[in-house]
Amino acid sequence: MSGLCGWFYPRPSDAASELDASRQLGRMARALTRFDGSPVHTLGAQGAAAALAAQAGSAHVHRQPGLLVALWGQAGITGAGPGSALAAEVAARWGERGPALCAELSGHFALCILDSARGEALLAIDRSGVHGLNYQECPDGVLFSSSADALLAHPAAQREIDPQSLYHYLYFHMVPAPRSIYRHQQRLLPGEYLHVRRGEAVRQQYWQMRFDEQQRPAFNIQRRAFLACIEEAVAASLGAARTGAFLSGGTDSSTLAAMLAKLGSSAARSYSIGFDAPGYDEMAYARIAAKHFGTVHHELYVSASDVVSAVPRLAQVFDQPFGNASAVPAYYCARMAHQDGITRLLGGDGGDELFGGNERYARQAVFERYERVPMLLRQGVLEPFLFRLATGEYPALLRKARSYIEQATVAMPGRLESYNLLQRYGSATVLDPEFLRSVETAEPLNQLHETYWRSDGLSQINRMSALDLKFTLADNDLPKVSKACELAGVEVAFPFLRDEVLAFAARLAPDQKLRGTQLRYFFKQALRNTLPAAILRKKKHGFGLPFGYWLQRHGDLQGLAYDSLSDLKARHIVRAGFIDNLLQRHLGEHPAYHGTMVWVLMMLEQWFRQREVRQTREEVDHGLDIRQA
Repeated sequence: MSGLCGWFYPRPSDAASELDASRQLGRMARALTRFDGSPVHTLGAQGAAAALAAQAGSAHVHRQPGLLVALWGQAGITGAGPGSALAAEVAARWGERGPALCAELSGHFALCILDSARGEALLAIDRSGVHGLNYQECPDGVLFSSSADALLAHPAAQREIDPQSLYHYLYFHMVPAPRSIYRHQQRLLPGEYLHVRRGEAVRQQYWQMRFDEQQRPAFNIQRRAFLACIEEAVAASLGAARTGAFLSGGTDSSTLAAMLAKLGSSAARSYSIGFDAPGYDEMAYARIAAKHFGTVHHELYVSASDVVSAVPRLAQVFDQPFGNASAVPAYYCARMAHQDGITRLLGGDGGDELFGGNERYARQAVFERYERVPMLLRQGVLEPFLFRLATGEYPALLRKARSYIEQATVAMPGRLESYNLLQRYGSATVLDPEFLRSVETAEPLNQLHETYWRSDGLSQINRMSALDLKFTLADNDLPKVSKACELAGVEVAFPFLRDEVLAFAARLAPDQKLRGTQLRYFFKQALRNTLPAAILRKKKHGFGLPFGYWLQRHGDLQGLAYDSLSDLKARHIVRAGFIDNLLQRHLGEHPAYHGTMVWVLMMLEQWFRQREVRQTREEVDHGLDIRQA
């Protein structure tokens, strides 16, 4: 993987020789390059070292006496002169502004500044969290890396698993930042930096999405600004790489294909995944978009056998447990592009969250209407009447009304978790009693509440957008696509998450994102003359994997899942009885819903297995180093 790693010791000891330090940095860097073989740049000074693995155009380094700067990503800095070196400009502004320089950086990046002369260090990531950074505080300083695996390659790294993070994984199907799967590793949040000074490490946000719900420019003015903004974002994402586009046939991917076709010097290239399963295949829409924009289009149908092949590879590339099954089609799509000579893919992630495209936005708007009913009518008439009804004895309409009110009376954002399996069955039913005693079951909802109500005073759609920018994007979809592309040996860029697009979306009025229950109102109106009508009308789907459907029909996939869950029992995280019920009864009752939990548990066990393999290899490597010394 491309990325960044290293350490900073303000008061270095003389115990570690220069040779030892070089070997330690080399071990860390190897973990960053094991899939894509990116060239590595190394920087070292007394008590400080950094390795940057990245393709040309994404590697920026600067060294001067007592100061090392390494920046990974496609980034820029406000007011930089033409032809100026980015890392050198960052170094100059560090001397003038200190951590305040982060607000002047644009694009997607991970940054380290190691200033031995001043005894200070700065770690920072971009506003959307496209690039991440893990760090571990040590008695003498701090270790850091964009990959937990690379950080663990350092002998001072601690590898104790955090039970609370395991619980978060089972709840969210990923581990949300700032936690990592390791107890002593933390991760920076989007738009955040860590400043190490005088022996103290302080986290600070340098940027946060600020919604302006008051602006109402004329539609034609906004439309022209929007189209120019998207075109600029795509152009900035191209660079010198041979670029193609993911194409699911949805509005986001189709928009990027349109812009790529407009900007490219040759015919744009697009890549789509299909499934031979009822209700899952959207290839027809991808073909409509490809034909409309004249892209050189490539298709691949993923099978259950492909899933069996991909599972252990995906468990290897993710540096902590990750349970989004859409990583499988994303990987095969990226691999197809790589085989076609593409070195960078455009991903449409972010469009739904910024412009009001998620189905739950419309669903929650319907529940929000109940809050406008006078409290006296709600609590004095409707709820007493409906909650006294025996659900099986009354017409379906009344049962639906009761279900609607039951959900509407749950406060946001907890209402979004109505279908969460861990919550529905109860932690005591799902989890091993001893493991359950080691965690705080309320913490996931506390995290959701903290992020959601940080935007208090705004419309519901913007509070949900702020929540999704963190949990759906930075913690889930971006790692999914980035890691899938890493495994395939392809870079990925996210034009909808460029700074200029974030700023535009923040200025849209709430009803331009969601009008009644119409999703993406402004977005679709602005693109009426760009996208085919069929694309504008279609409902969101994406690259969803028919895992539950295949699990009941494919012997090898079933064997992989059942074997994984059988071994997971011995880890005493999930009750053995729950796993048996899940496979023997629940899965057959609702394959899609319960298939998701089978996938989540299977990937947890697969991650543990890959971790144990990596740990054995690291011990062998360390032993070789000792013998060579």
